[in-house]
Amino acid sequence: MSFLWSLIVGGVIGWAAGAMLGRDVPGGVIGNIIAGFIGAWIGTALLGSWGPVIGGFAIIPAIIGAVVLVLIVSMVMRSMGRSRNS
Repeated sequence: MSFLWSLIVGGVIGWAAGAMLGRDVPGGVIGNIIAGFIGAWIGTALLGSWGPVIGGFAIIPAIIGAVVLVLIVSMVMRSMGRSRNS
């Protein structure tokens, strides 16, 4: 049950990051979950584990990390699109 809870929280974190930036995370729901998990790892590595913890995620650093991840992924995807159109 805790694994399922982690998947849900990871998906919500990835969705929140995409919503804050007004950009979709590639991959839909699976992409949101992956962005949430990787974002939590990035955020915790950069900012530490502080703030409210839900489903094993420190929410504030996880959302900040997911925002960073979504920005990086969207920039890479945009540059790949430009290089194909050139």
